[in-house]
Amino acid sequence: MKKQILILGASYGSLLGTKLALGGHDVKLVCLPAEADAINSLGVRVRMPIKGREGLTEVHSWKLPGKITADGPGAVKPQDYDLVALAMQEPQYRSPGVRELLDSVAKARVPCMSIMNMPPLPYLARIPGVSTKELRACYTDPTVWDSFDPNFMTLCSPDPQAFRPPEEKVNVLQVRLPTNFKSARFPSNEHTALLKQLEADIEAARFEKIELPVKLKVHESVFVPLAKWAMLIAGNYRCITKEGPRAIKDAVHSNLDASRAVYQWVVNLCLMLGADEKDLVPFEKYAAAAQSLGSPSSAARALYAGAPYIERVDRLVQAIAKQKGLQLPILDEVVGLVDARLEVNRKKAA
Repeated sequence: MKKQILILGASYGSLLGTKLALGGHDVKLVCLPAEADAINSLGVRVRMPIKGREGLTEVHSWKLPGKITADGPGAVKPQDYDLVALAMQEPQYRSPGVRELLDSVAKARVPCMSIMNMPPLPYLARIPGVSTKELRACYTDPTVWDSFDPNFMTLCSPDPQAFRPPEEKVNVLQVRLPTNFKSARFPSNEHTALLKQLEADIEAARFEKIELPVKLKVHESVFVPLAKWAMLIAGNYRCITKEGPRAIKDAVHSNLDASRAVYQWVVNLCLMLGADEKDLVPFEKYAAAAQSLGSPSSAARALYAGAPYIERVDRLVQAIAKQKGLQLPILDEVVGLVDARLEVNRKKAA
């Protein structure tokens, strides 16, 4: 059965949207007017590398069995959709229009899957032994999450790496690392069955007889998406230095022993929270993938481009670790660097 999927965010969200439309489902992307105009008039174009094939394969949304359309936040009704996916950066949810739409999503009690690096507060409420009250300060505006029932929220690890080529129009997305989306199940069997249907439809779909990478994988454990934390702290946030941003590859491989120690510390925190080793990703596998990440992380790029707010997974992991009596000086240093830079950016923006 064809499902109706609402995705908040058309940049990274267009990757998930393209995979869902390839599986036969209709997708509505919520985005800025210029993005909506480009997507509705030109379609979505996603380019990705495929193992064994030279160059990039371009997938155009007009060639897919499902439809992809786009609109502004005020033009959609969440109750018309079977699933809502959150694909914006965490600070964007406080924006006028988006904030009201997010609240409508919560009150409509539509199952919601986040593909943000920063887990929504209602998802963290599903992690045993974590006090969300003490974590609110890690969020740009924690009140945007207050209307959500944790039973309607799940988290999907945004492992695939993608970017908008700066020389292209905003309807084009290029995949740099074609790994899988890894989602935790919902508490409800009914909502989980919906995710598993989407998983199966994406798995079975072919584009011009080609099997495309980037699948959706649904897991029983709430800890599987948290495997991304170790990657973010060892790589993405360590792109941020006093001298400026550096590539993820350099952050990880310039001192592999230090990176391994940071990575394992975050893994140990996840294990302490209740994760199983099989829920997480070995450092060697991550380090190998990081070899292909020759650009700074989106957090580092935004920070040094003057953004007054970025996703603070660094502060979140630090705060959760503190609840468990853990501390890591390297992480404290990163948090301090980000805090200081954001203060500079906010003063300039004022």
